[in-house]
Amino acid sequence: MTHTHHHTTEHHQPQDTAHDHHGGHADHSEAMFARHFWVSLALTIPVLLYAPLLQQLVGYTAPAFPGSEYLGFVLGSIIFWYGGWVFLSGARAELSQRKPGMMTLVSMAITTAYAYSITITFGIVGGMDFYWELATLVTIMLLGHWMEMRAVGSAQSALSELAKLLPDQAERITNGNSEIVSVSELQNGDLVLVRPGASVPADGAIETGESTVNESMITGESRPVNKQPSDEVIAGTINGSGSLRIRITRTGDDTALSEIMRLVQEAQTSRSRAEALADTAAAWLTYIAIGVALLTLVGWLIARGFDAYTLERVVTVLVVACPHALGLAIPLVLAISTTLAARNGILVRDRLAMETARKLTTIVFDKTGTLTKGEQGLVGIVTRDGINEQDALARAAAMERDSEHMIARAIVAAAENRNVSIPTVSSFEAIPGQGVRAMLEGKTLLVGGPRLLEQQQITLDDTFAQQTQTWGERGQTVVYLIEDGMVTAAFALADVIRPESYEAVYTLQQQGVQVAMLTGDSDDVAHWVAGELQIDTYFAQVLPEHKAERVKMLQQDGARVAMVGDGVNDAPALAQADVGIAIGAGTDVARAAAGIVLVRNDPRDIARIICLSRASYGKMIQNLVWAAGYNVLALPLAAGVLAGIGIVLPAWVGAVLMSLSTIIVAMNAQTLRRLDLREMDSTGERTQPAPAGA
Repeated sequence: MTHTHHHTTEHHQPQDTAHDHHGGHADHSEAMFARHFWVSLALTIPVLLYAPLLQQLVGYTAPAFPGSEYLGFVLGSIIFWYGGWVFLSGARAELSQRKPGMMTLVSMAITTAYAYSITITFGIVGGMDFYWELATLVTIMLLGHWMEMRAVGSAQSALSELAKLLPDQAERITNGNSEIVSVSELQNGDLVLVRPGASVPADGAIETGESTVNESMITGESRPVNKQPSDEVIAGTINGSGSLRIRITRTGDDTALSEIMRLVQEAQTSRSRAEALADTAAAWLTYIAIGVALLTLVGWLIARGFDAYTLERVVTVLVVACPHALGLAIPLVLAISTTLAARNGILVRDRLAMETARKLTTIVFDKTGTLTKGEQGLVGIVTRDGINEQDALARAAAMERDSEHMIARAIVAAAENRNVSIPTVSSFEAIPGQGVRAMLEGKTLLVGGPRLLEQQQITLDDTFAQQTQTWGERGQTVVYLIEDGMVTAAFALADVIRPESYEAVYTLQQQGVQVAMLTGDSDDVAHWVAGELQIDTYFAQVLPEHKAERVKMLQQDGARVAMVGDGVNDAPALAQADVGIAIGAGTDVARAAAGIVLVRNDPRDIARIICLSRASYGKMIQNLVWAAGYNVLALPLAAGVLAGIGIVLPAWVGAVLMSLSTIIVAMNAQTLRRLDLREMDSTGERTQPAPAGA
């Protein structure tokens, strides 16, 4: 099974997601449709009041005035040329591309009605004119389009909302003086001052100052994030109560916000199988409608000759057949789901990836940096009887405070996280390859690993031997605290599993998806992580170049695989998978190879993708069934197959039904917005077990 991520580049030009099917009213705005609708509606009311058929049906006589017999013709002509122009120009565009569709059908219907009515007005043929039908058809069609434009407009508004996040101006500091400059003037290396409550103008790193930053609009993270010097900040996020000086690292199109906007735009313009299906269905419906109209014409010509009734049947067939709901059914759902995903920190680069997500059977996670934090952390403590864990941790942290070693930093960080007060040591010295020695409260303390025990000729008693053996089997690093020649505490350090990973794996398994893990780490470490997360399948000691092969192997067994990774070495596996998902900040290479990019380092977002994909697909099917089913029923009625038993569909009812089906499809797509992807954070939660000995 091959991946599908190379499709995204085929459509460079932005296009209106719902409208390019219709030969183009992509350039027409919501305001234009609203204006044309209200004018046509105002003119339609007098046309209806003076329509002979309605006067007969209701039994009233409209007041006559000089020239009142031409009122229908005058107002009908304005409605045809002013209100109907959008359909006529659309039909011309469709026919020039040899893709007759929705606009062609509407134009045929209104042109037929208009031409036939003129012949009656000027006495060429006898009968009742169709101006009222022309007027109602154009007005209702304009209403349907206006509703559709509003729906599509709100789906695409996420992009403009994102653009609004960026401030127009920034406060740049040069030689100690600050100046207000346009954000477009900022360059990499500039220093800017971001005052409390202001937006960050460009991506950068904090030089001085501490604050909390609201990143919810970019990452979906609801809580403000604490920031201090050297931390990175993202353009468009909002500074809290502190004042920050930020050194700019990325500006303009290179910022994370611009990347997000580009990905959303790419996704909204990328094609998908479902859209191709809707296009094909709409084209077929066009040909069927023209065929049915011709059959209707021939049938009624044979039955009763060419008269107003025959013409009305033909017009009604053409009105009812408009496949507009069908053209709208898929693109609107896709536009809304892409927007909904972006608001939840899920960036869909390739809509095919989003569409495929509902069929996934296996999710393969890269371990380091995806299921784990990719950094050493304290996962267990064991102490000699009578010694408090907090005290032991405080002493170890005091010893390691000045060391730059990764393990030393993990012990100090653990002490700080637990709010342990760290004492000050004296006579500190490093013992190369073994550990550190220092004095504390008159005692000599040593901290180090197994080699330090060997050098000091210390053997572990049962308290420690059993626990450290267990840690060793998990591939965890063990560090000992030695006081006066005796081990008083042992600490286990490992790549810390993300708290969210427990829930992510559980939720996916609840969705019926198998979870597998891939890592270059030792089998011991992989076995431990897989055991903690209750993952049945894992691949350990996999070289970067072999990751894609593992994915391929699963695919050959019939699995539909998503690969989740964050590194350069994951790119081939991301591309090989049916759906490639790059997690977190990731690398540019991983993001380029992935169909979906997660802004946050939260593996729970994978379950959200599947949930959204399934919900979107459900809406598409509902819309397609509604749009196609409506036509299957309405076309024969319009043609008059039940005329023998007195059931006939008038042209104006056809127009109302057609517009209603468009509005129903638009409203059904909008219900997708109610899907709350965040509520998954608290349901079915598998909690994180406490670290051993903690």
